[in-house]
Amino acid sequence: MNVQREPLTAWRAEFWAPVASFRDPLFPGLSHGLPLPPPSTVRGLLAAATGAPVESLALGMAAWSEGGGVDAETYHPISADGSNPAVSGRVRAVKGGMTIRDRPFLADVRLTVWLPGGDGDRIAQALRRPVWPLCLGRSQDVVHPLGLRRTALHPTDEAIVDHALAPVGGHGVPAATVHRMAASVSLDRLRTSWADYLWCDTATGPYPVRDAYQDDEGQAVWLLTP
Repeated sequence: MNVQREPLTAWRAEFWAPVASFRDPLFPGLSHGLPLPPPSTVRGLLAAATGAPVESLALGMAAWSEGGGVDAETYHPISADGSNPAVSGRVRAVKGGMTIRDRPFLADVRLTVWLPGGDGDRIAQALRRPVWPLCLGRSQDVVHPLGLRRTALHPTDEAIVDHALAPVGGHGVPAATVHRMAASVSLDRLRTSWADYLWCDTATGPYPVRDAYQDDEGQAVWLLTP
């Protein structure tokens, strides 16, 4: 049972992107995509709004898409010394020049983020007038804010799970799958913090939950730390 936890005030921010792509770095050399943005990507979105190098706050999130597909994309590999081998002339793909790869993408992407406490107030203010363009992952995948409002988060033992991202053990929905994703990335991009998360690609309705909150719409929210 959930004990010794007080209700929280938070901001509920909703976003939409027509197209987005989240490559799974655990599959090097393969075009394998994730079905939702990792928490590190969402923290990058919030950092773009505030203009800070990184945002390391605890947050709740839910994400899903209405469809997806595979596109062909041009890649220009960069040498280990940072130079582009194709600059000095045409180079075959096997030598490090331009090549074509499949890129999995998601369409009609929906993202909801819960931002509690003082950090939530600060970021909510920034989302009204972002410092940098808001992108969901790659720079060309522009995301559109849909709404921003206050909500209350109450500790609960049962809530609507749906597409909320939860820590392993947060619920027992049979349809849930475990995804290992980046929780945060260091400013120099040399260190990545990884974690396992539960996620459902279908609506689930109310379900027993553990260490979760419930917002004013009955949605389960897990506050995920970097």
